[in-house]
Amino acid sequence: MGRLVVQITLFGLLLALATTLPNKDDWDIYSFHINSTVTSRYATTVITSRVANRINESKEIEFHVQIPKNAFISRFRMFIDGQVYDGVVKAKEQAQQQYDRAVSRGESAGIVSSVGRTMEEFKTSVNVAGHKKITFELTYEELMKRTHGKYELQIHARPMQPVKDFKVDVYIHEKAGIRFIDVKGGLSTKDLANAITKIHADNQAWINFYPTVDQQKTCNRCGEQGMNGDLVIVYDVNRDSSLGDIKESDGYFVHHFAPSNLQRIPKNVVFVIDQSGSMSGRKIEQTRAALLHILNDLAEEDYFGLISFDSQLFHWKRELVQANSQNLDSAKTFVERIQDRGATDINRAVLEGARMLNANPREGSASILILLTDGDPTTGVTNREEIQSNVRRAIAEKFPLYCLGFGFDVNFEFLEKMSLQNNGAARRIYEDSDADLQLTGFYEEVATPLLTDVTMIYAGGTNLTQTNFSQYYNGSEIVVAGQITNNDIETFSPEVVAISRSTRVTFNNTNGSVMSTATESDGLIQRVWAYLTVKQLLGKELRLSGPEKDKAKKEALELSLKYNFVTPLTSMVVTKPEGDNPDVLHKPKEGRKAAERGFAGHAGSQSRLRGFGGGGTPSQKSLSIGYGYARSPLFPGPPGPPGPPRSSGYSGLEHFLDQHLLFHDRDQQRTHGGKRFGLLRPAAAPVVHRFLLKTENQSKPLCFDFTGAALLKLFHLPSREMYVNGELESRKNGGFKKIFMHFQNDHHVEVYPHKVTVRVGQTVTHHTGQDFITAGSVTMIKRDAEVYVTAGDVHILVLVHQKGGRHFLWPVLRQEPSVGDPDGILALNDADYEEVQQTPITKLKMKDQEIVVSSDTADDYSSVPPVTVRCWFMSADSALQRPPSDFFVSQL
Repeated sequence: MGRLVVQITLFGLLLALATTLPNKDDWDIYSFHINSTVTSRYATTVITSRVANRINESKEIEFHVQIPKNAFISRFRMFIDGQVYDGVVKAKEQAQQQYDRAVSRGESAGIVSSVGRTMEEFKTSVNVAGHKKITFELTYEELMKRTHGKYELQIHARPMQPVKDFKVDVYIHEKAGIRFIDVKGGLSTKDLANAITKIHADNQAWINFYPTVDQQKTCNRCGEQGMNGDLVIVYDVNRDSSLGDIKESDGYFVHHFAPSNLQRIPKNVVFVIDQSGSMSGRKIEQTRAALLHILNDLAEEDYFGLISFDSQLFHWKRELVQANSQNLDSAKTFVERIQDRGATDINRAVLEGARMLNANPREGSASILILLTDGDPTTGVTNREEIQSNVRRAIAEKFPLYCLGFGFDVNFEFLEKMSLQNNGAARRIYEDSDADLQLTGFYEEVATPLLTDVTMIYAGGTNLTQTNFSQYYNGSEIVVAGQITNNDIETFSPEVVAISRSTRVTFNNTNGSVMSTATESDGLIQRVWAYLTVKQLLGKELRLSGPEKDKAKKEALELSLKYNFVTPLTSMVVTKPEGDNPDVLHKPKEGRKAAERGFAGHAGSQSRLRGFGGGGTPSQKSLSIGYGYARSPLFPGPPGPPGPPRSSGYSGLEHFLDQHLLFHDRDQQRTHGGKRFGLLRPAAAPVVHRFLLKTENQSKPLCFDFTGAALLKLFHLPSREMYVNGELESRKNGGFKKIFMHFQNDHHVEVYPHKVTVRVGQTVTHHTGQDFITAGSVTMIKRDAEVYVTAGDVHILVLVHQKGGRHFLWPVLRQEPSVGDPDGILALNDADYEEVQQTPITKLKMKDQEIVVSSDTADDYSSVPPVTVRCWFMSADSALQRPPSDFFVSQL
């Protein structure tokens, strides 16, 4: 049962095309974030990389990312010179033409495409003007496979330099409950182990990896070029039902079927081993080592056969024999004598292996044929289509064929098609020191069959993904998705029929099925269905021919375009257009509201702003609410858990631009345009609070003052019965003295600087130390300097700050809901501004309105320690484009 690895093989390479290594004087990666969420086994990963061109001239920079073979890119964005450029998925040929036109005009442009069916590589080249900055944001999705009884999320980080702002955040949410979770890999050892924080709370887990610049240089395989290694998150879920875990939402369902406690089925296995001349040296040595290990793992009730081949066939035995100690010793001697020589007759060898299995049928057993080769057929029948046809007739769907392609000289597409045509799979074995482990690892995936002839039946279901499976192996998982006819859950009835040894077994509702409604992320189940459907259509397109092949390709392309998946049939283009081009910049996105709140803000005169930031100069009392890119808690102490990125319709960059509430005092009056704002004596008049609207990399954010109102609307979501309000202190240097959160009618959370009070109905509990707290569907993680609150897909972090011996609070919206229309300070839409005049007075243009502004400074409490930043001061009405009174509430 093989090894499931959801790889985020992330090379984050940003390098000049003319060189193989970066020139630090030319450019600098000043921020690199990886944020991954896994919800119901569906992983969504957002990579955000920010780079600055340090030279005077334009430079073409390549963003090079290797991701899992099974992943689909679903979003790519670039932020260049204050503009946002969204990628649009198009047919591959059409995308390439658009890219070529943009480059010919000398514009910045990027293309992201799948390089072959087996290459796990996506890249884009972009022209960046001198002394300008660019942000790349890439999102990809993958349904995690289960092998060896676990899921693995593997992150390979190699940014090519130490990065000051390097962060990896992983969030896992499994309704069934997380049975165990661990962090492994080279980046989890030695000094870097101290940069990892893990929190596991029932059905949720958070992993943070925040290495310092020094740590990035001193770990294993680290140096002046930064980190080069893996971070692997390993976990599995609780399994309480033989029928499995079924989730439905909005008329779609996904079924995870992985029964345990089943009796092992004896197997018949034939190994067909290429010993041609190209297998010489380490290849043949590693193959022998792997076969010896595999023979040791055979059970005595198994039957097996061995064939080695070049231009001839070499049998150990011409029939299958039992795996007893005597036969195993003899087989090991045969393996040790395998020598490389001759040409490659794949057709004859595979047909002989199929003959041996067909000649030895055993009731109550499962048969498997495994081919290992490193090249093309060079003798005998060499026409690949003819070989595939011969093998398909010989096997006749009686057992699966697994093809292992050794190295990169092998024709992998030929092997993949042949295995798919015979209910199997292909795997590339990489020429490396661990090739023998790769071989044995693959064998272990199929070593223990538990069921054969598995049929998944869904009365009341339609548009189903694959429902028939030749075998189910221990430690693996079968996943089926589809639609519920007329969204009528009452008529929907799942059932699984299979063979266990010689007995027909049925799994249905009487076995205790688990049916739940997925609410954590709108559209998630539908995207799982789309992902599986596209994957299986691509497999059909590969193995079929004629009209059936064309039909599968057409359907796969249509779904890829509809769900914004970059597949072998599509590419995603980001271009700087000749004016407003809706196909490039304004194409409607999933989850429109979340998508439209994208963010750009880099060197240049125009910027899109998101959220709030800093404080004011040392003068009147002022409130500033802001966000920053930092994923670490904004107070000393262990890093807190991240919120997951959106599975659809959500900007991964937006996920990093969290909104942190900031506060500052002023002791002097503010004069602007001949008018006075603020008060000399807070006790004599309403307190004035300053807000800072920040933007990453922009020369100046916006700031404005709010007058009065000690009670603020922070985050309201009526459709969820969720209301978050905050009460400001009236004293100097004060922040929020308490924050109230209301969930439905009887769940209330009150956060104070030194305690958390939870009210559920008539039950009241107080928490003063570090604790994990639950209140219905709401969970809280309390530390000394922060409280992390999770309510479905809404995540709020409350930070505890200290100044002048006193403590105060700042709420941070870590993740917005995937649906609904929230309101409040933390839910503000973006604002655009452009500098249109700088002398003799400064004017900014916002929504066709020119606004006079003045330069000021503010303390930005979204970072620790606070940083004083300069800002453009304007009225609250101008900055918000709505009355400030919209954010006042009469009671908490």
